[in-house]
Amino acid sequence: MITIGKNVSHYLNKEPTMSDCDMPVDSRIKNEYHTRPLFFFSSDTQTLEAFGVHERLEPAVQQEDGRNSEFQATVEAALLQARRSGIDDPIVVGAIPFDTHEPACLYIPRHYSWQAVDVSNPFRQKGESPVLHLRNQTSIPNEADFKASVKKALEHLHDSGEIRKIVLAATRELTFDAAIDVEALLANLRMQNPQGYQFRLTLSSDEELVGISPELLVRRNGRSIVSNPLAGSARRSTDPEKDRQIADDLQASEKDQYEHRLVIDDIDRVLRPYCTELHVPRHPALLSTSALWHLSTRIEGELQAPPATALEVACALHPTPAVCGHPTATARKLISELESFHRGFFTGAVGWMNADGDGEWAVTIRCGVVNNGKIRLFAGAGMVPASNPDSEWAEIQTKLGTMLRACGISG
Repeated sequence: MITIGKNVSHYLNKEPTMSDCDMPVDSRIKNEYHTRPLFFFSSDTQTLEAFGVHERLEPAVQQEDGRNSEFQATVEAALLQARRSGIDDPIVVGAIPFDTHEPACLYIPRHYSWQAVDVSNPFRQKGESPVLHLRNQTSIPNEADFKASVKKALEHLHDSGEIRKIVLAATRELTFDAAIDVEALLANLRMQNPQGYQFRLTLSSDEELVGISPELLVRRNGRSIVSNPLAGSARRSTDPEKDRQIADDLQASEKDQYEHRLVIDDIDRVLRPYCTELHVPRHPALLSTSALWHLSTRIEGELQAPPATALEVACALHPTPAVCGHPTATARKLISELESFHRGFFTGAVGWMNADGDGEWAVTIRCGVVNNGKIRLFAGAGMVPASNPDSEWAEIQTKLGTMLRACGISG
């Protein structure tokens, strides 16, 4: 069933239903607001599609004083104005960048729809992508330069006494001989990770942000919140016995457990003031995608009344040590010195929120920016004192593999 313009908070835990006043998303709406949605977001149980721009919002999350009150007020005012303009139960959708001083890309859509995912066919688009010829691909930085940056980062980790973790990233730019079929790209991503948070966001008339993230930054439903950070990973094997051993080794790894604990402790610190209750498991579980095992901790809590909104909590958490480092300010400064490219929305947050404050925001990883026949892919790796340049470069390549395979490239 598909519904439009309903209060969507209950969709976090229940299957959508249709009321008499709901309008189905049919060809008339899609023709009016273009054939592709302005925004698409899908979990393992539901998909959200948004059409038409009522208002585009581009505020920076963080002001110079470190607060984000102006950002939150801007979003709240836009939702209120949309309701006064006749949009029933307006929502805000989009993404915030890694650098919280840069503009966000948020929209108040004119129409939106929810659809339950058919578990037997998790992604409804069918058909194979036409074969494209890869003209060129470039790694930024290249292998030698990335490893040199890792060595410098490790020097800081060993010598400074302050910084305990840093996440460094790399990009892969691909150029094809024709426009990329984004629908096929999305279908290929869903096949690789049916439980992931899939997204497609119009950034401009030329660019779209596309990806499938395994990591939930925050979900809010009333006063209940969930965060599921990931930190510590290992490449999977096609051999079942070897794959099980890799998973066991990851759980036993002191280096990966240390890295994971830095993330969990910081998220615990941030969430505690918002919550009356917060459950943080003492030990991480394992989460798998087709390419990687991850150390995963599902954190659940109950917010104080009146509860903070999903976007407010997301902004408080972002960027977590999983994508930036620890402590955050020091790691972010070092990243700006060591990385040779602009992250943009990579390692930011992507998702939605309704006017009641319920919503869902995923960490923007396993993603790329599509521009006609070009795509820029991103991946990052977390470094702690026990890291080494060779393994971090290998981790970057493994993580890039998700998007590369979706593009029809083996690696």
